[in-house]
Amino acid sequence: MEWQISQLLIICPLTFLGGLVDAIGGGGGLISLPAYMIAGFPVHYAIGTNKISSAMGTSITFTKFLLDGYMPLKLSACGIIFALIGSSLGAKMALLISEHIFKILMLFIVPVTALYVFKSQNLLKEEKNSQAITKRTYVICVLIAFFLGLYDGFYGPGAGTFMLLLLAGAAKLSVQKANGVAKAINFATNVAALAVYLMNGKVILIAGATAGIFCIAGNYIGARFFEKGGAKAVRPVILVVLALFFVRVIYDLLI
Repeated sequence: MEWQISQLLIICPLTFLGGLVDAIGGGGGLISLPAYMIAGFPVHYAIGTNKISSAMGTSITFTKFLLDGYMPLKLSACGIIFALIGSSLGAKMALLISEHIFKILMLFIVPVTALYVFKSQNLLKEEKNSQAITKRTYVICVLIAFFLGLYDGFYGPGAGTFMLLLLAGAAKLSVQKANGVAKAINFATNVAALAVYLMNGKVILIAGATAGIFCIAGNYIGARFFEKGGAKAVRPVILVVLALFFVRVIYDLLI
């Protein structure tokens, strides 16, 4: 695929913003993936190249959340294993199957998710109120990791947000731990999907790496903001991201 340096003028600022949003509440791909498409990248090249910048950005948030103690190690490790499997399968599916079915499903899933976020108190839980990690927590975590890993490898946008919501709501983790585990899973899904797209020649390395520098900056600033703002910053960000996602899905289905 031929591309031009001028396309980075569109991609880089939006991947910075995507990284910022992703570190706070997930869903940075709602911004960064459309950036590649707006710049003129075909869909498979857009998804594959976006995995470079996303993996670079989430590596920073992953490291910071790990060092800050927001990432239960055993639980995160289990999630990563199943996320790698799901994401690899999803990426292979994306090269064979139309994304149209996923987008139709999102028309139903996104409004329900937004309603849950609006009414739920789970995203506002403090660390001291979080429930103990049990066998049930592990089972729920690996299921979330596999199925959202499958989605993230196939398409991607919103996966981080859905992970955070499900880990906080279904697995009953505090928002800090839920975000930490979500970042571990999300980093794994990005790496696994990137490997598949690389092997199939659907990645523009220079463009993705350049945008990745901006994504790293956005993730670092976003992680600092999350640390200072805490759980109260998560809900409004997620609602905005879900609204953007819903509009994007409708737009894609209409064009």
